[in-house]
Amino acid sequence: MKEDSLAITAVLENDYFQGIYEGDIEKLGRAMYSDSLLFGDVKGEPYAKTRNQYLEVVKNRQSVKDSGKPFKGTIISIDVINTIAVAKVHVKMYDFNYDEFLSFHKINNQWMIVNKMLSDVNL
Repeated sequence: MKEDSLAITAVLENDYFQGIYEGDIEKLGRAMYSDSLLFGDVKGEPYAKTRNQYLEVVKNRQSVKDSGKPFKGTIISIDVINTIAVAKVHVKMYDFNYDEFLSFHKINNQWMIVNKMLSDVNL
């Protein structure tokens, strides 16, 4: 189970957080299952996107890296049961603070995000 947590940590740090920060949809896409869905709220408004819709948004916005705005991805916890897992993360980007629950599934021996739930929180 320790090796699974380490593998999920690597996906989060190398593909997910870096992909968001750099606006790199190849990295971000690698972390996410092709049919994954995103749900939550941003500034109190409902938010729902498919993986491809989300990647399109990331591709067409100025990357956090290029914006000069703050970015920090923090892993709060990772819980693994066999081939499923949930990671709780916090993402500080632009002027937003997101708490996220990321559901993972081990597919073909690779941990992938199959669902992302997010909420914009005031700190």
